[in-house]
Amino acid sequence: MSAEASDPEQREQYAVVALASSAGGIRALIEVLGALDADLPVPVLVVQHLDPRHSTVLAEILARRSPLKVKLAQAGEHAGPGTVYIAPPNRHLLVGADGVLTLSDSELVHFVRPSADLLFESVAGAFGARAIACVLTGSGSDGSMGVDAVKSRGGTVIVQDPATAEFKGMPEAAVGTRAADFVLPLDEIPAVIRGLVETKEP
Repeated sequence: MSAEASDPEQREQYAVVALASSAGGIRALIEVLGALDADLPVPVLVVQHLDPRHSTVLAEILARRSPLKVKLAQAGEHAGPGTVYIAPPNRHLLVGADGVLTLSDSELVHFVRPSADLLFESVAGAFGARAIACVLTGSGSDGSMGVDAVKSRGGTVIVQDPATAEFKGMPEAAVGTRAADFVLPLDEIPAVIRGLVETKEP
């Protein structure tokens, strides 16, 4: 079916939000996820750089601060709306066009695993213009190649204003790609996400 023949409302409906953070990210994730609604109509996929040598209680911490369901991602599960899926320590998180999650032990990307770049590239490939990628506080440049991929497929890119970030490296690198649609203080990001993904009444 041609793009012209498809329903424009359907084409514009977002399917996923991908969030990436590193240093300072737990506080930023609490602020963003805590301000989203339990009935969010899309899944949220999260890469937060974690110590690969230890198990993590990040899902439990975020679940106590957010109305959304929060869990560590598992290979083969289908990403459902209103749920946050966190990449486990030392595993890349990817998603297919069918919404099924994959975990990978493939090589480090920019010295990190999980990699925001790989997550963003996978949501770009799977969902194209229906993907939202958001880069929060963090050191390094992880996520910058990925936001380019999301933008090139017609998706939407949100970046935390580096001036408001605890660590400016990741947001500065993302802003430097010129792919960002929104560069916002942290406390304004949840409202923009909600506004983008809300189902518009006909």
